[in-house]
Amino acid sequence: MVEPDRTDLSIVRQCRLLSISRSTFYAPPSGESDENLAIMAEIDRPNQVWCTDLTYIPLARGFLYLVAIMDWWSRKVLAWRLSNTMEAEFCIDALEEAMDRHGKPEIFNSDQGSQFTSTAFTQALKTAGVRISMDGKGRWLDNVFVERLWRSLKYECVYLHAWSGGREARDGIGHWMAFYNQRRPHAAHDGRTPDAVYHQPVTPVPAEMAA
Repeated sequence: MVEPDRTDLSIVRQCRLLSISRSTFYAPPSGESDENLAIMAEIDRPNQVWCTDLTYIPLARGFLYLVAIMDWWSRKVLAWRLSNTMEAEFCIDALEEAMDRHGKPEIFNSDQGSQFTSTAFTQALKTAGVRISMDGKGRWLDNVFVERLWRSLKYECVYLHAWSGGREARDGIGHWMAFYNQRRPHAAHDGRTPDAVYHQPVTPVPAEMAA
């Protein structure tokens, strides 16, 4: 989410844009809870765990904010939204679209941003019967899969354009997201695309059969 290597935006400015404190960014990472470690160890199929995160999208003048909902196993982007404000509504819209199109996950993971801890957002998950998992304070790299998505999106798409407004940004990001899901090979899945993994997951062979 925060990119320390950027020369055009200081860390202070990035933190301010994303509504996180500098102390959160600089805080030493705290240990992961036993519950979250157990959850991560057990992930073996699509729609078991979804995750989300926010980032900013620079325009020729100003910024937009982007949220994505991702399936943790396949890395498929299930839904995304752009907004010119940091209110929770566009995050809820993305969540509801993902659940309308793909069903619901067992567990939903996010950081402790105000959008994801808001009553409206957590209530949408509780109403759907989804377990809520949140990263510990100071662990801004916990949601590493979405962080990698942001990096790829920005270096392969956003930084190559100087979009003048929201319509251009939405079209450009939409084309890239389709490419990412449907045609971009993913090293973590032996070159398969997120779409292929999500719709046709490989069933692990039991150890006793593989021996």
